[in-house]
Amino acid sequence: MKLSQEDLAGLIDADDLRNRLTALTAGNDGDGSDMKTRSAVLAMLKQVVKDARGKAQAMLDEDGGGLLCAGRLSYIQDELIRVIYDFALHHVYRIKNPSAAERMAIAAVGGYGRGTLAPGSDIDLLFVLPYKQTPWGEQVVEYILYMLWDLGFKVGHATRNIDECIRLSKADMTIRTAILEARYIWGDEALFEELVQRFDKEVVEGTSSEFIAAKLLERDDRHKRQGASRYLVEPNIKEGKGGLRDLNTLFWIAKYHYRVNRQSELVKKGVLTRSEYARFKKSDDFLWAVRCHLHFLTGRPEERLSFDVQREIAIRLGYTQHPGMKDVERFMKHYFLVAKDVGDLTRIICAALEEEHVKEPRGKGLTGMMRRLRAGRVSATAKPVEGATGFVVENNRLNAVSDTVFETDPTNLLRVFQIADKHDYNMHPQLTRLMRHSLKLVDGSLRADPEANRLFLSILTSRHAPEKTLRKMNETGVLGRFVPEFGKVVAMMQFNMYHHYTVDEHLIRSIGVLADIERGNSGDDHPLATDLILTLQNRKVLFVAMFLHDIAKGRPEDHSIAGARVARKLCPRFGLNDAETETVAWLIEHHLDMSTIAQSRDLSDRKTITDFANTVQSLERLKLLLILTVADIRAVGPGVFNGWKGQLLRTLYYATEPHLSGGHTKMSHRQTIDKAKEELGSKLEHWSAKDRNAYLNRHYPAYWLRTEPERLVSHAELLHKADKDKRQLAFQVIPRAFEGVTELTIMAPDHPRLLSIIAGACYTTGANIVDAQIDTTTDGYALDTIFIGRELPDDEDEKRRGERIAKLIETTLRGEERLPEPVSKKTGVKGRMKAFKVASEVLVNNALSDDYTVLEISGLDRPGLLYDLTRSIATLNLNIGSAHISTFGEKVVDVFYVTDLTGQKIANIGRQEIIRERLANAVDGHVELDPAAPATRKVQRQAS
Repeated sequence: MKLSQEDLAGLIDADDLRNRLTALTAGNDGDGSDMKTRSAVLAMLKQVVKDARGKAQAMLDEDGGGLLCAGRLSYIQDELIRVIYDFALHHVYRIKNPSAAERMAIAAVGGYGRGTLAPGSDIDLLFVLPYKQTPWGEQVVEYILYMLWDLGFKVGHATRNIDECIRLSKADMTIRTAILEARYIWGDEALFEELVQRFDKEVVEGTSSEFIAAKLLERDDRHKRQGASRYLVEPNIKEGKGGLRDLNTLFWIAKYHYRVNRQSELVKKGVLTRSEYARFKKSDDFLWAVRCHLHFLTGRPEERLSFDVQREIAIRLGYTQHPGMKDVERFMKHYFLVAKDVGDLTRIICAALEEEHVKEPRGKGLTGMMRRLRAGRVSATAKPVEGATGFVVENNRLNAVSDTVFETDPTNLLRVFQIADKHDYNMHPQLTRLMRHSLKLVDGSLRADPEANRLFLSILTSRHAPEKTLRKMNETGVLGRFVPEFGKVVAMMQFNMYHHYTVDEHLIRSIGVLADIERGNSGDDHPLATDLILTLQNRKVLFVAMFLHDIAKGRPEDHSIAGARVARKLCPRFGLNDAETETVAWLIEHHLDMSTIAQSRDLSDRKTITDFANTVQSLERLKLLLILTVADIRAVGPGVFNGWKGQLLRTLYYATEPHLSGGHTKMSHRQTIDKAKEELGSKLEHWSAKDRNAYLNRHYPAYWLRTEPERLVSHAELLHKADKDKRQLAFQVIPRAFEGVTELTIMAPDHPRLLSIIAGACYTTGANIVDAQIDTTTDGYALDTIFIGRELPDDEDEKRRGERIAKLIETTLRGEERLPEPVSKKTGVKGRMKAFKVASEVLVNNALSDDYTVLEISGLDRPGLLYDLTRSIATLNLNIGSAHISTFGEKVVDVFYVTDLTGQKIANIGRQEIIRERLANAVDGHVELDPAAPATRKVQRQAS
């Protein structure tokens, strides 16, 4: 890029630097080839580079110009290379009468060739020779490169004569692209101009279709590597979708085909409109500002906007906090809007060029296509779309016959997407462009139009590809204009590690997940949801609720409550009746309930199920809520939904269903226990009657109420074998591939710190506890079943891993191993977690259970947190009835059902306050250990 002298003032004085370097050779008759002089030269250059870059950073902080900063850094580099070359030429490898071969031109290539550099960018150089390499040329190149390397630059370089440049450009698209962007820096300028002219004549001419196809393929491959969505919350600003490389690709293609040297010439050529060029420049400048700040901040060529740098970059760029949105969230929303603009530009221009110059070589370019469109003419091979006057299809691409098609009937802005969805058409790039230019037609009257809303609802609830169509609507801007509430969450990110995508991308993906479930494409992951969706009385309310469930994110109030209010306003507009509207609003208001209860409540506690059933009130709502919950979690990001979460949701569903279907028999606890014992006894007929009767009296009532029949049998066999072998410790490891967990059952003498020992052993081995069931037998043994996240694909390997953990628990219980000190003393918050601040909170609630006080502990997650919490709970003389662990990115929510040592709830206000303080300290890393731990263990407990 071209900068004025005012932009570059004070950065580096090349003439003064040359004089100062020359002065270093005064004592050697102008010879600077000795090592002492070289060291002095290097030291002087290091200081000059440090000062100049420091000035460039200060200027960036002052004026905020991304392209200005990139241009200044490029200018500094140019001047540095010129000075080093001149010093080498006049003071190190001096020749009085150079031959025709002893010439060279130094050219910048790659991003440096465009006159832009980030602080950590590679310096890509091409040394152009007239003929073959000479000793003089080799020495000069070597001197320049070693000097740059010693200055700390990463230099990519090639030394070639012009014939080699031409030959290699024809064979290698990367080399061709580099030379396309070559920019003269210093040396023999006539030599460089000869290269440019021959390259244009012998390589570029007549090969634009080949080059365009290669660059578009390269772009697509890069997007696959980086992640197909431009809305990933830790984007790569250089290589990611919507990043700088996409803008580069656009310019490469346009420059190659239209033979332009500056981006502004694309307007004169009719490739970009003035407004599109303004968006191009604005996007380019913003991305360069972010990139330069990122490199300066990290001190390295970091290209990923990770969580740990986003807030600092936001502050540097001047973003402030607004109600409902943090400063970093406002910055990232701007980033994603820019990425969307980049996507619009590259999609429109690259696809148009692909259409015209790759698939249709005889075309006359984008300008010609615009003229044909304005004249109301389309290709003779285009076919009218049946039932949709004004639209044609060609090569499976939908196009308009005239640029007035939307002005004539604004509902066509919705109809065009319904047509594309129904027939699986792609959008012609010019149609996309026309839609963007017609967004002003999406006004209040169109939003109130019944036909427009009918069309939108048919797209949203389509059985074809609603996700694809909604994403296209979002990319063109139609979706955010037609549903302004959706427009408010476009490009909005939530600054946490739980959500992988922006809010709008999450909502669109959730519709895609829902459609997959309905088609039966996800049965292996969530079979219950797949079965239930086919039994719904009204699928329409599910899709509308899914689309709107996070529509109120970014507001100061609870987004579930605000979202329900938005739904009550929008649903009648979409054509839903009062009952449907109320169902959608209820689903949005309660869309987090099922996930929260399943993961953080004791599902064997009857009050948990009764309270949940009272909230849901109908079986149809329960079905809708389960399916919506599954799709919501699945759409958060890869790996967030797993088999264990699915199992918890199914358990909650099956426990609640009888309360809502009329099938709940209200069987007493005693009857339930007697039935469980009877069924187990029938499966243990190979035991002696004495052993069988003794075992059936070995457990407390709660064990029989909450343990699944399959697990009742495996526990019985484990304890029976331990008795026969006269062992006090016994272990069983069962990999469960479908749930994605490994089940580890431990029988051991009752011990007040057993849960803490198990948690410590898991921490030491790197295992993640996702759930557990913990019980005590009437004869003083603990029977603990924990579930750890699966790590290895093969069952046998995973079983051996579980056995290693069990062995560590055993040796620790025997006193042969010592667990580490409280984890907080040795483990700090590391990596990306440093970026987050989660206030520690401990809630004490006596209303959630009839028998227990419920402790809900939330804070910043870290390794070994469960270990520290259980050690602290032991010092508080509390019995754990059940505990549940839920992690949402950087935030952890651990829920413990507890009583005092007499089995009573914690009613004393003063003691509740001590519990809050002690556990909040444990979350924050301050564990208070009491050497006089309680001598008795709780009657029963369950942890997850």
